[in-house]
Formats: sequence, C-alpha cells, structure tokens
Amino acid sequence: MSRSFLVKDYMACRLITLEPDAEIMQAVNVLLDKDIAGAPVVGADGTMVGVLTEKDCMRVIVDDSYHSEKGTRVSDYMSTNIEVMAPDDTIKEAASRFLENRYHRYPVMENNKLVGQISRRDVMRALGDAGD
Repeated sequence: MSRSFLVKDYMACRLITLEPDAEIMQAVNVLLDKDIAGAPVVGADGTMVGVLTEKDCMRVIVDDSYHSEKGTRVSDYMSTNIEVMAPDDTIKEAASRFLENRYHRYPVMENNKLVGQISRRDVMRALGDAGD
C-alpha cells in the first residue's frame, strides 16, 4: 500500500445522527430500523456531543428504563469521551487505530464539525483498492 489513501476518500458522509434530547427508546428504534450499531449525537449547533452505541443502549435494560416513564434521553446514555479522526488522516493511521482500540468506527471531524465516519469496513475497501 505505497500510495497514500486518505480517510476522506473512504469515509461515509451521509450519516444517521441523533439529538441529545431525543427519547432513548426512539433512538433505540432508529438504530434498529436503520440496522446500525451506533450513531453520532449532534447538538442543535451541529457540534458532535457524543455517540450512542449498542453497548450504551444495553444500559437502558440494566437500568430498567425501558419500563419507566418516558423522559429518559439519549444524553443520559451516550458516550461522551469520543476519539475522532480527521479527513486528511491516512488509511494506514486509521488501520493502526483500529488495531490498537476496540472501536469499529471513528467520527471524522473538521473544524469542530462532524463531516463523516470511517469504519473498519471502509479501511478494508481501501485495502481492496490498493490491490487493484
């Protein structure tokens, strides 16, 4: 893989996002309906404030919130310690980060705004392109 492949060339740009004030069970249903394992949580100003993952949603069951009154919000369960990548990071850097961490995807940020997401599968597509 001698050519420099960049994150921006392989990242997904059309993302499903959630709002921090969304009701948690609505968010769970969005993840299920869209068949995705997680989604960035974006505030009204477009700033990413967290990520809601399947693992975060499992806490809803442990907390028994799915039986409680409505009002439990995405912001109550989302992860806020988010590792991100930049569009000009290389695919090699992305692959290294995936090998070092348990994450399946990273939000891609530019000028403090969410511009995309890079996943392990996206890195695999770059590898496939390198072999062509």
